[in-house]
Amino acid sequence: MASVPLRLRDHAYDVLIGPGARASLAEVVGRLGAGRAVVVSARPAEWVPDTGVETLLLPARDGERDKTLATVEALCRAFAGFGLTRSDVVVSCGGGTTTDVVGLAAALYHRGVPVVHLPTSLLAQVDAGVGGKTAVNLPDGKNLVGAYWQPSAVLCDTDYLSTLPPREMRNGYGEIARCHFIGAPDLRGLPVADQIAASVRLKARVVEADERDSGLRHVLNYGHTLGHALEKATGFALRHGEAVAIGTVFAGRLAGALGRIDEARTAEHLDVVRSYGLPTALPAETGPEALIGLMRHDKKAFGSLAFVLDGPRGAELVRDVPQDAVARVLGGMPRAPLAELVDAGTTDVTRS
Repeated sequence: MASVPLRLRDHAYDVLIGPGARASLAEVVGRLGAGRAVVVSARPAEWVPDTGVETLLLPARDGERDKTLATVEALCRAFAGFGLTRSDVVVSCGGGTTTDVVGLAAALYHRGVPVVHLPTSLLAQVDAGVGGKTAVNLPDGKNLVGAYWQPSAVLCDTDYLSTLPPREMRNGYGEIARCHFIGAPDLRGLPVADQIAASVRLKARVVEADERDSGLRHVLNYGHTLGHALEKATGFALRHGEAVAIGTVFAGRLAGALGRIDEARTAEHLDVVRSYGLPTALPAETGPEALIGLMRHDKKAFGSLAFVLDGPRGAELVRDVPQDAVARVLGGMPRAPLAELVDAGTTDVTRS
């Protein structure tokens, strides 16, 4: 069992990673001194561990359709009906959507109640469940309404991964692949628990240095600017990790076109993404103009196109990227029918 500490100026917690990690929930709740708990779960009741205190179990659904302010309001009303107080605890049990929505509800209810995350998908374990970012979507774009609310603990039980279909595993590998370009060692071929632990260690060190996205934390959005646009453009037919994988290949090509990296490093982006069985082509149904329009809504844009790009100093946020350069790189990327990209995710991915 691996334990990764995350230490901030006024808050600290540990991320526990390994089989059976969820069994530590009652101990965590007891340490917090909570008298009651609300568990919001997108998984069957038998996968939810005992909290050790009086508990209300609320069902949830993973997926972008429920990542809305309406869901947050419904959760907060359920908290109020149960009589939840600031001295109690909220627990999420599900994928990235669940950790995001439940985290935001916990941040807002009574101006903040403790939250513990039990991420059950690979994507949530390597990224969404750690770091304290919570958000929901608006029709205008992804993650536009949110808050920073650090959990009190994160329990990444790798036994949950045995329940995932191949495409959901591939979804998580999209976040692992992008770690290759923002400071992680080469994770290809390692056991999945080691891949998760290395990804979490990287994220923990970045968050410790920049909790609120004032600088360094932007690197965690590698591949995400185009990735979020692709999710929106395809009506979320492309999963987050799949879209980030394509965005990572694009980021390498754009960095190469801008003279920031050489051809070998550009090609490395394609090689790494392919090695995880991830898509590398743009959906044929999406055009450069539409994607550029969506990317202008990205949180990092500030009125111009901005991307996290590789370069001589490593990955960093680059603002005011010329639109014509972005259009040229998008136009030069290979394309495939969306159905083909989606269907590829139903085949098995190597689980090292």
